[in-house]
Amino acid sequence: MPDNVALFATIILLLPMIYFLLAAPAFLLVKLDVRPVAQLLRAMFSGYFLTLAIAGAIGAFAVALTGRLALAIGIGLIAVFAASSRRWFLRQMDARLSEKDAGDADAVRGLRRLHWGGMLSNALQLVVVVASIPYIAVVPT
Repeated sequence: MPDNVALFATIILLLPMIYFLLAAPAFLLVKLDVRPVAQLLRAMFSGYFLTLAIAGAIGAFAVALTGRLALAIGIGLIAVFAASSRRWFLRQMDARLSEKDAGDADAVRGLRRLHWGGMLSNALQLVVVVASIPYIAVVPT
């Protein structure tokens, strides 16, 4: 018998990850030296990490109520990672945007590296969550 709460929490966690997986590569097609484009990328990162942190916190709480503490801790770790990543990424992006405005040519490359790093981080988390679905969906005996 599947554990509906755990499966639902996992699906809620997957939604922002899949959105980011589909939306982030579009920024590879544009130049990040245009200020509004770079700000839009920053806003997308901010929204993604915030949504993932909130979805993870809610999912961890719901799963903990069902008594699956190991799974709740795993989902909670994703939420904590998203919250700390948000803080770090936004600080780094703001620094690169300030450098870019000051005329530093390397700042745009720094923004692009952050973009690639964020996509890689999301992809790795997505793989881990999807790979664990068969273990999550079944009620432990």
